[in-house]
Amino acid sequence: KFMVVGVRRCISRRRSGHTTTVTIDAERFSITANQRDDGSLGEVFIHWGKHGTSGAGLVSMYATALSMGLQHQVPLADLIGPGLDQFFVPNGHTDDPEIPRVRSAVDYIARRLAIDWLPYPDRAALGVYTLAERVQRASTWMAAQGPWART
Repeated sequence: KFMVVGVRRCISRRRSGHTTTVTIDAERFSITANQRDDGSLGEVFIHWGKHGTSGAGLVSMYATALSMGLQHQVPLADLIGPGLDQFFVPNGHTDDPEIPRVRSAVDYIARRLAIDWLPYPDRAALGVYTLAERVQRASTWMAAQGPWART
């Protein structure tokens, strides 16, 4: 499949989207993802902490970079792939039941966008699964191993 990258696709003035709020190790983040008219992801906004702080600026710039890539037709999987498993604080437990533990805020953002916007085969290729999908995969694996694997 051939795709021209570099031609900017602007998003319409009025658009649909959703905001996800998550706590990662006592730090609160909000991710707003807006869609294009065709239903694909068009732009991302991330808010964290107090406006003007280094952390807030860095996650805002990450969101801008993601949005610019999306506007220039870079596939979402290519944009979020480098963020998966990035390790830095805040990290650890989240209050998101689908993603209970992450290695960093960027790791969470990449996983949340993948779960919300990529079809299962694309997510699986990146190794991104919801908790329920991980349990299902483990159950399937254990059943294939036979009864001795359960002891």
